[in-house]
Amino acid sequence: MDSDHYQWLQLDLGSRKQVSAIATQGRYSSSDWTTRYRLLYSDTGRNWKPYHQDGNIWAFSGNSNSESAVRHELQQGIVARFLRLVPLDWSEEGRIGLRIEVYGCSYWSGVINFDGQGVISYRFKVKKMKIIKDVIALRFKTSESEGVILHGEGQQGDYITLELRKAKLLLQINLGSNQYGSIMGHTSVTTGSLLDDNHWHSVVIERYRRNVNFTLDRHTQHFRTNGEFDHLDLDYELSFGGMPYSGKPVGAGRKNFKGCMESINYNGDNITDLARRKKLDTSSFVSDTCTHTFPVFFNATSFLQLPGRANHNTISVSFQFRTWNPDGLLLFSNLDDGFTLLEHNVYNLCLGKNTCSVCSQNIFISAPLPGSSLNDGQWHAIRLVAKENFAMLTIDGEEASAVRSTSPLTITTGGTYHLGGYFLQTPFPPSQRSFQGCMQVILVDDQPADLHAVEKGTMGAFENVSLDMCAIIDRCMPNHCEHGGRCKQTWDSFSCTCDGTGYTGATCHTSIYEPSCEAYKHLGRSSDTYWIDPDGSGPLGPFKVNCNMTGVCVCGSAQDLCSVSITTSAEYCEQKIAYSCRMSRLLNTPDGTPYTWWVGRGSEKHFYWGGSGPGIQKCACGIDRNCTDPKYDCNCDADHKQWKEDSGLLIYKEHLPVSQVAVGDTNRPGSEAKLTVGPLRCQGDNNYWNAASFTTPSSYLHFATFQGETSADISFYFKTSAPYGVFLENLGNTDFIRLELKSPKVVSFSFDVGNGPVELTVHSATPLNDDQWHRVMAERNVKEAVLQLDQTYKTSQLAPAQGHTRLELFSQLYVVKKSNELKVRGFLGCIRALRMNGITLDLEERAKVTPGVKPGCQGHCTSFGMYCRNGGKCVEKYNGYLCDCTTTAYDGPFCNRDVGGFFEAGTLVKYNFMPEAVAGASRDAKILMNELTPHEVNLTKEEVAFSFSTSNAPAILMYVSSKTQDYLAVVLRQNVNITLDWTVSLNNNKLSPFKQSNDPSFFPCLFVCAETGHIDPILIERYNTPGFVGCLSRVQFNGVAPLKSALRTATQAQATPTASQPDRQPAAALPVSYQGKLVESNCGASPLTIPPMSAATDPWRLDNTGEKKSTQGGTSSDVKMHIIMLLCTYKLAIGDRSSPSTWTPGPNSQSLHHPSSESISTVYYALHFL
Repeated sequence: MDSDHYQWLQLDLGSRKQVSAIATQGRYSSSDWTTRYRLLYSDTGRNWKPYHQDGNIWAFSGNSNSESAVRHELQQGIVARFLRLVPLDWSEEGRIGLRIEVYGCSYWSGVINFDGQGVISYRFKVKKMKIIKDVIALRFKTSESEGVILHGEGQQGDYITLELRKAKLLLQINLGSNQYGSIMGHTSVTTGSLLDDNHWHSVVIERYRRNVNFTLDRHTQHFRTNGEFDHLDLDYELSFGGMPYSGKPVGAGRKNFKGCMESINYNGDNITDLARRKKLDTSSFVSDTCTHTFPVFFNATSFLQLPGRANHNTISVSFQFRTWNPDGLLLFSNLDDGFTLLEHNVYNLCLGKNTCSVCSQNIFISAPLPGSSLNDGQWHAIRLVAKENFAMLTIDGEEASAVRSTSPLTITTGGTYHLGGYFLQTPFPPSQRSFQGCMQVILVDDQPADLHAVEKGTMGAFENVSLDMCAIIDRCMPNHCEHGGRCKQTWDSFSCTCDGTGYTGATCHTSIYEPSCEAYKHLGRSSDTYWIDPDGSGPLGPFKVNCNMTGVCVCGSAQDLCSVSITTSAEYCEQKIAYSCRMSRLLNTPDGTPYTWWVGRGSEKHFYWGGSGPGIQKCACGIDRNCTDPKYDCNCDADHKQWKEDSGLLIYKEHLPVSQVAVGDTNRPGSEAKLTVGPLRCQGDNNYWNAASFTTPSSYLHFATFQGETSADISFYFKTSAPYGVFLENLGNTDFIRLELKSPKVVSFSFDVGNGPVELTVHSATPLNDDQWHRVMAERNVKEAVLQLDQTYKTSQLAPAQGHTRLELFSQLYVVKKSNELKVRGFLGCIRALRMNGITLDLEERAKVTPGVKPGCQGHCTSFGMYCRNGGKCVEKYNGYLCDCTTTAYDGPFCNRDVGGFFEAGTLVKYNFMPEAVAGASRDAKILMNELTPHEVNLTKEEVAFSFSTSNAPAILMYVSSKTQDYLAVVLRQNVNITLDWTVSLNNNKLSPFKQSNDPSFFPCLFVCAETGHIDPILIERYNTPGFVGCLSRVQFNGVAPLKSALRTATQAQATPTASQPDRQPAAALPVSYQGKLVESNCGASPLTIPPMSAATDPWRLDNTGEKKSTQGGTSSDVKMHIIMLLCTYKLAIGDRSSPSTWTPGPNSQSLHHPSSESISTVYYALHFL
């Protein structure tokens, strides 16, 4: 006998058995064995079901010789009487050979057949049951997609219902609600798919109070019911198989269950046994036999040929079909005068005659399916009737869907019908050659097709068809698309649509957002509102926060997410809370119980207020001992008739955020209160900087086994000077997962889920052992594996269409370990921010107790120092770094934000390099006074830079003076020239060179200046009237930022203005002072039009004595130098002037002539004193 794919070996176990394992051998002492096979099972020897595993019709690996036995434990145990093994591949040296042994145990259960009318009623022992715990278990099989399996209800609105809807299992439960009515207690959960396959399915419902486990075929959903009650209040009875008529609308329109049930148990009572022994009431006949259909399964190369009446004037064909594919050929018939075909697409069925494409030409009719699609996996009933001048196509028996055609039509049947495929040559071939799916209940010429005869070969024909079986699989159940991704499927595969979820990847597993403001900061983002996802691929979704890139993250409305995410990883959190009161007490009551409390994280009540701490029932004034009434610890507790307030910051982050506040003392006459809860503000991200240093080749950290069976993602940063090493590893029996540095330029991600080892590698263009931070991201799911390095290098590999999908590990997870198997030494270097499936591993905490590993990692500035711009200094921190902008003219987390100010008429900024000591000066003032050492004040070489923008001329932009005869001035003249005027060692000079920028609105300038002489009254009089009005930024003199210091001083002064001079900084402990209004500005907008400065407000205006008005009290014999800055970008660098010398402009020098005096911006200068 020749071997082919139509052979099988069938076993009859005599009765239904619980089968747990199967073993095979080849034929004894031969070259005949089976290398791969499928397992089918059945209760009756008909309607076979293929064994499923890992979401596929499973193919078992068989034998490689005739003697050795190969045993497979069944992950999903089966109950069946008949087993059928179908060989897929066999020995190349011989033929199919097979010996088999089956392992299992006996199984017995009474079966009850429900005919769609019968209902079993289980009466309670008491009239009303108040149930706190339920356990309901049963098994069912049916060919119907709708039907109530069990139902119970109570007069108070409680109910529980389990039913089939569109071949899915729906559990509805309501324990009641005393506040909003029963509708708010309603809870609905759906599971399963394709449950109308006439095969057994197991259901278990376990409820304790509001917690429910809902299990279908070993897949469990855990959920908590809505409402406020814990008990299920039922009256009289619980019914199985349907809903007895009660006159209530809850059961209207629902069908009773039609099919079989077994092993029905309710809270320990065997309902099946009680019904068989007639101990329970049944509303109509129920039996112990189950009927079944005869399905036919088609693949892409299948067809089923059935005979019909020949030379007849009527076509009458009907059948049911189900599929996932959007189109396919359902029926093709060769008529005597042409061809008739029936095709389907997503939303329509099309009937055509002599057509070469669906519904395109000649005679055709199209029937849409109302409210649904034809490729939804559900059974759809089709009926086609065609005769002379008439054709009708009906879908699912709906008269509304029937479509009729009265076009001229002549029918003469050819006597043969092809279902599911047609591959013969024909002048007018169908547009679809095949169909993938199942058919059943096939009638030709109004007679049922004898598929048993077809199977025996006595009638009709078939090719690659599986008779008496429907091997359809719902690849979207369970749904592998995570985070709300929408699953779409065809017959062979599924895909996920992640639009609008905030996640990406083949299964919507990876978040598209960064985990924190700290991460956005290091991507160079500016302060703004961002979406963040602190747990990445974890269950919590992304939410919006305000990121202040100085390190503060402000939660918006998603307070519940913040409490779990941001506060957990933040270094510091705070939330302001304020209580304004009038005759409304806050905390202290006569009996000591607080009137008011707040609820924080974990729904825990807290009795301390802002400015205080846990366990201290006080307000801020009670801590500081300055309450209105010293007898109380809160201002409001004094119960005054005047408005008072208790406010402060809550800073114990484990308690934040505030979710509720209960206010108790507002019901007395005259009591009033106002409550304010501010946003949650957090700073830092401990997870981002959580690091460990591995100092020896044998050092490692170990954690609990990684749980990533169907989807796993791993991300971390590393830096090293070693050429190779294992980052992490977790092992199973044969499964494993590993990430390693294989060479200085190669990172590898390898794993095995049972299909053999898989390895992905990425190659860097530059060495990775450069002691810089590099980021690795790896992901594996049922669709693909991905490895990415530094956001630049990425590779991926698709998972096999058939095979194992679950990663089963059992050892501890080792972070950095020497691999004896791979002969690879351990990793030397640092790893930080290690996150696996959304959970950050605490490397620092584990490193504290592990030899050879140190918490944290030094040298952050090596990698991140480049981000500190404009002379900012990178400062190492234990868990990161910061940019010190103190000595720069810039601000911001990376010293890249301009600090500028808008100057009105009369505004003056002055910086004294050698200020006099002031008695009682603050510590901050003394620090500022010592910014420049005497050596730095020895002005033999200076660098000055600033930017300006103005629409007024003339003006003094900068003036440097001392008690010597030298001076220097940058002058904007009336003709819109910029000149540098100075006097050095009695040599008067004037300079106006320039190099114009391509952008007429911005001109950076570079100057060289020296120690200068007295104030030139003529210069000031001529060029500082009406004075400078405009914007000034980026002001720097050597290591001093005068304008930045002045603006910070102005901010402090505005916070506490003096009564006499609210617009002027208090005198003069600080080296910087200002006069007039000084307003910080980004200098990006056009300045306001300001009237000319009056003589009274001109700081340079000379009085009658000819002496300059002083803007700062006191004089000194030491050198005093003042810089007046009014917006330009200048650098001033002066060479050694140990002897008097002069400088003459070169031949390229010229004056700047701007086309319009309405807008004067910037020029580039380069001057040098030698």
